[in-house]
Formats: sequence, C-alpha cells, structure tokens
Amino acid sequence: MAIDRRELIVEAASKSFALFGYKATTMERVAKIANVGKGTIYTFFTNKEELFQEIMNRLIQEMKGIAEAVVDPNRRFFDNLNLVLDRLLDFREEHELAIKLSQEVKEISTQMAHEGIQQMETAIVSYIQQQVKQAVEKGEIKPCNPEMTAFVMLKLFIALTADWKKSHEPLNKNQVAQLLRFYLQEGLAS
Repeated sequence: MAIDRRELIVEAASKSFALFGYKATTMERVAKIANVGKGTIYTFFTNKEELFQEIMNRLIQEMKGIAEAVVDPNRRFFDNLNLVLDRLLDFREEHELAIKLSQEVKEISTQMAHEGIQQMETAIVSYIQQQVKQAVEKGEIKPCNPEMTAFVMLKLFIALTADWKKSHEPLNKNQVAQLLRFYLQEGLAS
C-alpha cells in the first residue's frame, strides 16, 4: 500500500498549527512531524500559506458538513438556525486549530490567524445566508438582505454565547434560543 505523502503532510501540518499556532509552525517542523524531507513538502505546497489554506479549506468543509447534518427542511427556520449556530460554535470551541488560532489572534495578533478566523466566520455567514434566502422564499421571514441578516444573526449569537459571559452569568442554550427568537423573530416593538 502506497503512502499518500500529501495527506501525511496535511495531517502533520494540522497537528503543528493546532499545537504551535500559525506563527510558530515552520516547514521544518511539519517535515519532522510527517517524517518526510522538507523538500517533499514543496512538491505539494508552494509555501506555508498555501499549506495553511489547504487545512482551512478542510476545516470549513467539516463545518459545512456539521451544519448540513443538523438542518431539517421540515423544521422551522429559527429552530434550524439555533441548532446550526450552536453546533458550529461548539465545533469552533472544541477544534484544536480553531482554539489555537483564537489564542494567537488575542496574544500576538498574527495576520494569518486573523484570516483563518475570518474564513471560518465568512463560511458560517455564507451558510446562514443560504438558509435566510430559503426562509424568505418559504415566507417564514420578511424579505431582507440575506448576507447582512446572516452576519447580524451570527454576531448576535456570538454576543449571547461568548461575549455576555465575560461580565455576566453565562446563558444556557435554551436562554440563547429564546433570546434569538425574541430579538430576531418577535422584535422589540410592542
């Protein structure tokens, strides 16, 4: 059985980025973890940025799979929205690379770590945007700018699940779901 060196390199790089972050990962370190020569990496990837992008693309595909697994076309839009956001943020909080990128952004503000986090958020917004379009077509929500609406939905969810608990008692999943419904579905007007 032939060894897939490209896959071996990608797996080694994933480990290195997750353990050491973007900045501290070098092609030498990846080669050592993969047990290949440094030159072997360059037969598949031009540079560290290209290798990192390959890993981010896989991470985003994994996130998309998670979202698609929880969406039920028979379920109402806001029920699906809450489940998708909940699962994706759980994934982001548990995935070693996502955790390390978040730490690196906070601690040393590496540009590629910022870009990695931004790619994850863009992928989530893009997915929600498609769900918003479908909900508008079904008449479940009012016509709106789907991209902006998706962005606001994600930011509200992050605010309720992550930012709120920095200075308040954390909200449980049911409270977050109720608040999302309140602000996005029912609104503040009396």
